[in-house]
Amino acid sequence: MALCEMKYNSSSLQKQTGMYVVIPDGQGPFRVVYQLHGLSDDYSMWLRRTNIERYAENYGLMVVMPDGGRSFYSDMVNGTGNYEQHMLETVQLVDRIFPTVADASGRAIGGLSMGGYGCMKLGLKYPEIFSSIASHSGVLDLKMNEAKGFGWEFNAIFGEKLSAENDCMALAARPTVKPAIYFDCGVDDFLIENNRIFHKELLKLKIEHTYHEYPGAHEWDFWDTHVQEAFAFHLEHLGKVTE
Repeated sequence: MALCEMKYNSSSLQKQTGMYVVIPDGQGPFRVVYQLHGLSDDYSMWLRRTNIERYAENYGLMVVMPDGGRSFYSDMVNGTGNYEQHMLETVQLVDRIFPTVADASGRAIGGLSMGGYGCMKLGLKYPEIFSSIASHSGVLDLKMNEAKGFGWEFNAIFGEKLSAENDCMALAARPTVKPAIYFDCGVDDFLIENNRIFHKELLKLKIEHTYHEYPGAHEWDFWDTHVQEAFAFHLEHLGKVTE
């Protein structure tokens, strides 16, 4: 495996940013998982707090960890942080630089907490880009009181009213092809009801998905354990690599 830290200019953010990329051995093309961080983190945290580099090697996956600020991976209504566009821009950049499978069959997206929301939103919104989604402890229902507790930042990002374009519930209800969906949450996590509501909504909509509740809270031990299951899920749904 190789580890690459990239510093680059984002035209969407109008600033410099960074990301880590874990690259498998071999010539490629590689299947890629975009792994998103949480609200209080940055692009280094999956590397610093989990064994994700070793898991990527075990599963033969390239893992891209971009920086999402505190943006919920969305274009701000009251601000200049266009982080949804930044994520799409990052996919294009990665495909230009690295030997990837440069279509949806070779791309998956995952994340935790804020990144759990980000991966679910982006995956549902852009099924032509991602084949599978894996959310851990995600903020999947932004209408709930827990989500509104993010305060002024929430209003700066989403405005006074959450639009359908940023609502995972509304995106799931669209009559479009869906990526494969996986999500999990710890039973002692403050976001457990948030995830249960999303699970019930998908059942109501008759959308196929995999949902698990496990012992644990909103903590790195939980995410380090269950990201391995997410990688296995992605591999089930990503296309086979052809030379």
